[in-house]
Amino acid sequence: MTDEFDDMYETFKAILDAFPPSEAVKRLELMGVREDVIQQIRDRHEQQTIRIKELEEPHAVVLGNRDTWYTGPQPKDKCWPAIEQLLIKDGWSKDTAIRNLDDSSTRVVSLLNHPKEKTFSTRGLVVGYVQSGKTTNFTSVMAKAADRGYKLFIVLAGIHNGLRRQTQARLVQQLVEPNPSLWSQLTDLDKDFTPTANPASYFGNSNKTHVLCVVKKNATVLRKLAVWLDKAADYLKDCPALIIDDEADQATVATKSINPLILSMMKSLPRSAYVGYTASPFANLLIDPSAEDLYPRDFVVNLPKPAGHFGTEVLFGRYALDGEDPDQVDDGHDMIRSVPDDDIPCVRPVTKDDVEGFEPVITDTLRRAVEYFWLVTAARRVRRTGNPHNTMLIHTSVNTAVHNSFERPLQRLLHRTAETLTDATFLSRLRDLWDQETARVPAEDFGETKVAFDDLVPELPGVLRSCRIIMDNSSSEARLDYENGPVVAIAVGGNTLSRGLTLEGLSVSYFVRAVSAYDTLLQMGRWFGFRNGYADLPRIWMTDELAEWFRHLATVETEMRRDIDIYITESETPLTFAVRLRTHPALRVTAAAKMRDAVTAASSYGGKRVQTHYFHTNKDWLGGNTIAARDLVAAALTTAVRVEGRSTEERFVIRGVPYDVVTDFLANYKFHEKSPENDADLISGYIRKRVAAGSLRRWNIAIVGSSAGEPFEFAPGVSVGRNLRSRVATTTPTPDFADIKTLMSRRDAAVDLAGDTAKLTEKGIIDERRVQLPDTGLLVLYPIDKTSEPDPGKTRRAPLNAEEDVIGVGLVFPEPPHGDSTVEKYISAKLPGVRLEDEDFSLLEGEDA
Repeated sequence: MTDEFDDMYETFKAILDAFPPSEAVKRLELMGVREDVIQQIRDRHEQQTIRIKELEEPHAVVLGNRDTWYTGPQPKDKCWPAIEQLLIKDGWSKDTAIRNLDDSSTRVVSLLNHPKEKTFSTRGLVVGYVQSGKTTNFTSVMAKAADRGYKLFIVLAGIHNGLRRQTQARLVQQLVEPNPSLWSQLTDLDKDFTPTANPASYFGNSNKTHVLCVVKKNATVLRKLAVWLDKAADYLKDCPALIIDDEADQATVATKSINPLILSMMKSLPRSAYVGYTASPFANLLIDPSAEDLYPRDFVVNLPKPAGHFGTEVLFGRYALDGEDPDQVDDGHDMIRSVPDDDIPCVRPVTKDDVEGFEPVITDTLRRAVEYFWLVTAARRVRRTGNPHNTMLIHTSVNTAVHNSFERPLQRLLHRTAETLTDATFLSRLRDLWDQETARVPAEDFGETKVAFDDLVPELPGVLRSCRIIMDNSSSEARLDYENGPVVAIAVGGNTLSRGLTLEGLSVSYFVRAVSAYDTLLQMGRWFGFRNGYADLPRIWMTDELAEWFRHLATVETEMRRDIDIYITESETPLTFAVRLRTHPALRVTAAAKMRDAVTAASSYGGKRVQTHYFHTNKDWLGGNTIAARDLVAAALTTAVRVEGRSTEERFVIRGVPYDVVTDFLANYKFHEKSPENDADLISGYIRKRVAAGSLRRWNIAIVGSSAGEPFEFAPGVSVGRNLRSRVATTTPTPDFADIKTLMSRRDAAVDLAGDTAKLTEKGIIDERRVQLPDTGLLVLYPIDKTSEPDPGKTRRAPLNAEEDVIGVGLVFPEPPHGDSTVEKYISAKLPGVRLEDEDFSLLEGEDA
């Protein structure tokens, strides 16, 4: 009986290729299959769909009632097994890496519509990480969709020829070459889309192949494709199509030409699924969900970070989120090197007028970066593992004339170095550089063995002979070509290197270009990705300001992904969630046009913690905050219901303080202007709204110190030991500025709660506050020692070195029981006094070459 049922279930799966599940069941009924057997088949299919829906990774937010028809690969499949075999040959682990890819791509395909449904127009978004294998993921999705009957595959591959060519090559290698009889191509390596005379040859009933089209997001190209599809409409009624939009936040959202052309193509395809892939989904998540646009209304999939991936947080560290203890948040690897502000005019024009005739100077930091790159290349030749290519990126400007100006100075440096390799003084300097760098980032921390300087020296002449200086930009003919043997290259470029394109074997980056939006900045990070065999060696030279921007961005990224995961657990759909994107005083979330549907930001503090981590270090500013804190404690002591704690416990809790004592303090205490979340007016306005609604009329004021510190007195009888909070280290510290990253611990957020709170999670603290103190806010004061030496092992930290002791402030707001009264405020970017260069979108409109 079991064999008979298994055979019938295989029959049902075969029918599923031609019909959606509900129709497949009807076919079983027409075949005379018994009702109890049909029920068993439905039950097994439901179990398999539940397995797909409940995969631990990837997480997905899904519009309700989507029919999960796809339950994974089948034995007769051809496209996905071919990819699997290629990846195994490339050294992918079948038990981990390939299984994770299989699961994540299966989850995405399960969210598409069944290809035999009469009409559908799906909108989805897949959120990955920069340089994390998104291309491999969407190639796998295409393979599985092809195995189930999708016919037309359109891949929108960025706005540059380089990325389009790279994507075409990957898809041909992984999809077409293993099964050439299954595929027809509308584009090739060197040719973007050109209309053919006879659509019937591709879409007529006689052609059973899948059709592949890889195009740039260029108005001329897409217009040709849209017109051709419109003319082929008669043949497309029965043609299930999958549109993959690589770098979906670029040129797709709020553009006058590209966005309407994509929508036009979808109108020509009655059965179509649009799936955007991006690592920076800020613009996509700000599209108006109610508009006829490309908002991901059907699903958002959050791909997990692959093992061994170098992302923003790994390199730059980040700030603690609500509920995290500072000690659990890493400062990142010690791989960032500082470019002094004085160097900037030497490597990029200060104004547009300076572009013509600009001659870059090889500064000490740039020379050091280039020399380190040659040392890394030599060391990797000694190791003989991992990626065979070696690339360095120099990215200082979007202007092609500036790129080209670097060729002569870099060639001179290359020739001079080759001539000086026998000079003992020069070799001694290289040895010092190598020993310093390998001491700061020990190879053993990454499972590698340090290459001794004497072992890499014999490789240096060959490295210099094979090193090419390449100007890779939209006006140059030279391109990074990794298809014809191992490459050693220093690539100078702009937009052609700044998005989507993989720089193979990238180990050193010199990056000083200032941009104004999160998504542009994140996509500049070509240094993200995998560094198998040389994970200890990558370095990035950039300004301290840029490093801080990336650290902020790492926090935004982590918070955004956590929000998506929270919406999953709360059974939200893409039409009912709104991912929070925290702001920055010098950066926009995305281009202004893409934020037209997000003109205000609702700042609700309900259930949240706010804490200071930026401080000025001058005496007057710090002294004013000390006076404000002591005035607060004095007022609190005279108005409180009771006072708990002793100096020996290093903490006090002053309970039942009127709210106006807190708002008076906020009017006098100075938050650093770089902290938009610490807006005194915004916080005070929020408190007053809650007070008007009958809450937050009373506050608890806590003072938290450390037994290891010297006493700090707030009022007679109220003193605690000073806390130690070192600052994030930078090679050239910014005058009068310190970033301590994180102030509060989770334990401190529960300082006024009764009972054993040591093991409470962040959610547990919020829940407990709702029970014990549903209408009471908490303000915590931290006296911080002005010197604050870091622990000896913390290489990314430096002494605080303020002129006076610092007063840190944390605020904890109870979660309102029935929604929140919010304060709405749009925080516009106050751009700093640097010339910002955003992406050049002129290529979208121009005639395609």
